[in-house]
Amino acid sequence: MKIKFDKVIINQILFIICVVIPFFNNYELSFSIWSLILIATLRVNYSIDFLKYLSSFVIIFLLAIVTGFFFKHKIYYVIRDITYLLKPITGLVLGYQLFNEKIKKPFKFLVYAGVVIASYHLILVFYAIMIAGATNVSSIRYYAGYFNDYEVYIAVILIFSNKFNLGFSKRKKRFFLFILIISSFFYLARTNFIQFVILILAIKGFLVLNKKSITILTVLIFVISISYTFVYYYNPKRKGKGLDEFLYKIKVAPIEAFSTKVNRHYWKDFHDNYRSYENIRTIEQLSYNNTLFFGEGIGSQVDLKQEVFLGDMYLRKISILHNGYMVVLLKTGILGLVIYFFSIFLFFKKEKKINNSDLSNIKLLFIGTGVFLILSNWVFMGFYNLVDTKSLLIGFLFAYKNNIIKRDKQIHD
Repeated sequence: MKIKFDKVIINQILFIICVVIPFFNNYELSFSIWSLILIATLRVNYSIDFLKYLSSFVIIFLLAIVTGFFFKHKIYYVIRDITYLLKPITGLVLGYQLFNEKIKKPFKFLVYAGVVIASYHLILVFYAIMIAGATNVSSIRYYAGYFNDYEVYIAVILIFSNKFNLGFSKRKKRFFLFILIISSFFYLARTNFIQFVILILAIKGFLVLNKKSITILTVLIFVISISYTFVYYYNPKRKGKGLDEFLYKIKVAPIEAFSTKVNRHYWKDFHDNYRSYENIRTIEQLSYNNTLFFGEGIGSQVDLKQEVFLGDMYLRKISILHNGYMVVLLKTGILGLVIYFFSIFLFFKKEKKINNSDLSNIKLLFIGTGVFLILSNWVFMGFYNLVDTKSLLIGFLFAYKNNIIKRDKQIHD
């Protein structure tokens, strides 16, 4: 008796595994499993559009390798950096490969992966609050996770389910959306809230500049400014109860990652503006070493001038920073940074007139992604974040887009 395996189901299982595994916060495990699945699903054909986008990350990786030859970095950090800089490449290629032309409703395929990870996250939230006794923002996030961009994408896709041809009943849609919204909220991540707003605006077409979109964006900026003013004068406490701690993080957000001066000897200033301190030290080190243009290559580290408790240990030198731009600058200098900016602005590239609704919606998602990446890279490393999964989604969307174009061309011919 011959057993047949449905490739679509296998791909969906593998996609869910790829989305879930980074959540365990073990990068070695994530990278190993992603690499094995990538090899197992390897293709020989990729769209030109996708290869153009992927090439930016490949060039950055190769630049870092070449530059690294001119320095004597420790082999451990060299190997670790190789895996770090390969992460976005691996994620994008994996997402592309796990798309299958026989998938009837590709966005539905993506939703199930989002619901699985959201359900798992809610179990962790329950454990954090009910069993571990977490009562504030930092303790809940310690047990349940710090952010998840993928869930926010899926929540937005569900909100606009009619646009994405999901085919769920109203009851199932509401149930899935409830799970995703609650789960996304409990990450208590400022960037996820901003991402949600950006993607909503993108799907509504308000990020394509015209008279109407400019008016709406102006009103939104005004409302956000008023809301921030209320938070600022409310003066939430750093270690306050309930949402006070979260509101405190909102209060310090405008300066946390953008300060140009940080007093490392004053704990409050250092703690509140630590991300800025990483950026300052990176620029200072590259400027002092005259390596600002080409960077310091694979295996390079930034000297923080003092030990800082990061994750679960005290470190003085770090090779991966909170800022994706600074990671690229450290490894490849201004040259690599220009290429990295190019990869982001590719999402805004004008295309021929689109007559297919699915292609239009993918384009709107890409525009929203481009806007979000400008911010995400500054505070959360963008695709270079060790637990990032949106690269899988973007790779999948590139493959789906290519499939639609091929199908439409065949029909036209």
